Amino acid sequence: MEENFFIDPEAVVPAEDDAESDDELLDVARELHLWLQSFNARLVHNEGAVAIEVAGEVEAGGRRYPFRLVPERCVLARVQKWRKLPEEKHLALVRERLHMASVAEFEADVRAFVTGVLKRAQAEGLDGARFLSALETGKELASRRFRIVEDRLAEAAVRRRTETLAEAARDTVKLTRYPESFETAFMMRRRFVAILGPTNSGKTHQAMEALAQAATGVYLAPLRLLALENYERLADRGVAVSLVTGEERRITPGATHVASTIEMLDTSRPVEVAVIDEIQMLEDLERGSAWTAAVCGAAAKTVFLLGALSARPAVEALAERLGCELEVRTLERKSPLEMAPRPVSSIGKLRRGDAVIAFSRRDVLNWATNIAEAGFRVATIYGNLSPEVRRAQAQRFRDGEADIVVATDAIGMGLNLPVARVVFSTAKKFDGISEDILPPWLTHQIAGRAGRFGLHEAGLVAGFDDHTHRIVGRLMRTAAEPLSSRGFYVTPSLHHLKSISAATGERSLARLLELFSRNIDLTDDFFLPGDMTEQIERARWLDALPLSLEHRFTLSLVPVSTRVESLNQAWQEWARALSKERTSHLSIEPVGTGRYALQAAEDTCKKYSAYAWLGYRLSDYYPDAEVAVALARSMSETVDEMLARQHGRRRDSRSRNSGRGKPRRDGAAQRQSAGRRNGR
Repeated sequence: MEENFFIDPEAVVPAEDDAESDDELLDVARELHLWLQSFNARLVHNEGAVAIEVAGEVEAGGRRYPFRLVPERCVLARVQKWRKLPEEKHLALVRERLHMASVAEFEADVRAFVTGVLKRAQAEGLDGARFLSALETGKELASRRFRIVEDRLAEAAVRRRTETLAEAARDTVKLTRYPESFETAFMMRRRFVAILGPTNSGKTHQAMEALAQAATGVYLAPLRLLALENYERLADRGVAVSLVTGEERRITPGATHVASTIEMLDTSRPVEVAVIDEIQMLEDLERGSAWTAAVCGAAAKTVFLLGALSARPAVEALAERLGCELEVRTLERKSPLEMAPRPVSSIGKLRRGDAVIAFSRRDVLNWATNIAEAGFRVATIYGNLSPEVRRAQAQRFRDGEADIVVATDAIGMGLNLPVARVVFSTAKKFDGISEDILPPWLTHQIAGRAGRFGLHEAGLVAGFDDHTHRIVGRLMRTAAEPLSSRGFYVTPSLHHLKSISAATGERSLARLLELFSRNIDLTDDFFLPGDMTEQIERARWLDALPLSLEHRFTLSLVPVSTRVESLNQAWQEWARALSKERTSHLSIEPVGTGRYALQAAEDTCKKYSAYAWLGYRLSDYYPDAEVAVALARSMSETVDEMLARQHGRRRDSRSRNSGRGKPRRDGAAQRQSAGRRNGR
């Protein structure tokens, strides 16, 4: 309910004994009322003060806009003070603040504000009139109402621009036409041959035979280690082959073939045969887009797709969408894979040729230490190790220098080992969010490393403890879910981002990535944007530097973990130097000692590899790529030696006998700590 701060002269009936003083009061009140009325004003309560609200209209653009506002100069006094003032003072204050000149000046301010709002709204493609109704609320300071109108206009303009940018992005990048962006492959008549089967079924052998016999070809691997192995396989066959990975180049003059990691595919180079390994990786949220790009963009007359049987629906859907002939060959495992009748139960019951599986670097090293103390020589394989170290450790196991290999699920891809029995230390793995039971497909892939054909009659699979043994047994009997026949992941190329930028005027890499991710034309959801969360985080940091879009895009893709402080600092230093057009030379890291020496050495390997990755792309600014490769190899040898010293020496019989029994931590404790971080 509105509070009145003056006396209505019509409502006052004076008593006879106070007639003279009351007449004077009535005269003042009447004069105050008439004065306010003459300016279409009234007294109001405004945030604990008495103020004058002025109502009126201003004309702008041929239209009249009403307002009801409190001018800044018309805030008179705090309520308590106002009530103590005599009526004559009320009248004097009102006349001082409210008069022809002040009202005219205020109306001019309102008119200028309204005109400005209309112009800004028109520039944004908005109707300004709908924002100006906020000037009629009443009882509020004009400045406050002006800010509210401006804020609402700004919010609407942002929404409008976002919608406009989104529309432009959708019109620019239509994923229904994604395959057409690979012009060389799109213009070719291609044939797909899918060779699908479990581990140890001979998939790779068939495809590599065809590749070796082709006049030209490319092998595409999920891991640098796999690319290196098949590079050597082709070279041993007398094929002129080059190795091209993100962090390493071995260029053979006149090479007809290339072995590379899948992200390094040259889609402009036509070849006779292409081999895409581990095709089930299509479903991987983080890297699946590289497989989508390879299937759509590999410019080969015949494209071999190797992977699990579960990939068949995806392969068939892609072949149909791309208009490619498809032949599907399904293979069976060459040697049987059996579940052991009982769990291992103690380290003392491990035996030569076992592979013990854990799911984090920490647990691999803990198990390796416990097993080594029981007298076994141990090789270790986990994701943080460089490909060179993984390979060296695998070779120790193959050559008999290690009795047992302890590994993460990194063992399931790209390593051919003479494993007789796979022992799961746990049936759970931390997936980045929570620790959960292994998916059947991963269980099958890891277990499949047991019983290498030609070396063992059968492969055995076991859990270390009763609980793990029961769960693994159930997972081995559970069929892997088939891959989806739609929803194949796609991430933007620099060409995509430049197209969006040209259409929208947006220059921020983070915003361009978000526009691609959120607003591209999805139509039938056959192709979907992949996960770019980490890339967008990096892009936000890079956008603050004076770098070209090309350089920001390249830096956002450097294969280095920004969550490791030393690596993040190196990455930021390289980026800042590039922003100042300075050359970054590689700094050599000393080999440390102490408790964390192994971790530091592993991280240093990654730093050298990341520098090499940049050096191969921006050699003018990062000229030491070849030095980085050499240093990475040298540091990898150091890591390999560290691991060998820790776990690779056979203990004497007393040590071995005393170590029999349960590990230092039992299986349950191992499971609780397993996989704090994905060891791959």
